[in-house]
Amino acid sequence: KEKDRAKAPVKKKEDPSAIKEREVPQHPSCLFFQYNTQLGPPYHILVDTNFINFSIKAKLDLVQSMMDCLYAKCIPCITDCVMGEIEKLGQKYRVALRIAKDPRFERLPCMHKGTYADDCLVQRVTQHKCYIVATVDKELKRRIRKIPGVPIMYISRHR
Repeated sequence: KEKDRAKAPVKKKEDPSAIKEREVPQHPSCLFFQYNTQLGPPYHILVDTNFINFSIKAKLDLVQSMMDCLYAKCIPCITDCVMGEIEKLGQKYRVALRIAKDPRFERLPCMHKGTYADDCLVQRVTQHKCYIVATVDKELKRRIRKIPGVPIMYISRHR
């Protein structure tokens, strides 16, 4: 009797016609056919450090070129992490710091620990789908493309 109990239970063969349950990631209700209904003018644009630096190199007025791109009013937003990152860059990037402190830019406070701006932007965009992310960083663009319904703005060929 003990030998019979010790035997391994016989595995049942899976029926190929049976319905399999899979975990499908849930998308927020604001996405209808992958189109984000929360986006609309005035657009709130999360700006990354390198986007400001590239706009200086390309000699673009940041707010004006955003409005030219989207044909609508734009409110550039800058988080505390991005501001800290620009301040850490030092004297070489003082023009970028002056642009970031422009009164047209909306400051967004950060409540998390650490100052890694890419993680901060990805986290904020995942929680609130009302932002456009402005960045030139390839790694950050790759991470944001995985989040459905979040548009990316970047600088290419001085535009």
